[in-house]
Amino acid sequence: MLPKILNFLRSEDGPTAVEYAVMMAMILLACLSAIFFFGQQTVASYNYSASEIERTFPDLGV
Repeated sequence: MLPKILNFLRSEDGPTAVEYAVMMAMILLACLSAIFFFGQQTVASYNYSASEIERTFPDLGV
């Protein structure tokens, strides 16, 4: 088993697979960061809109 692993790491496939894995991890991190950031901004926007509507129309009782 060890010779197969060493052969895999010496060939072109090993470093290429590692590079793709690192690149995929970085893309995933960027996507999750964007989702988290825009999610917070969306919640803040909805809360602001709700408070403004409630302030403008207090009789609605929402």
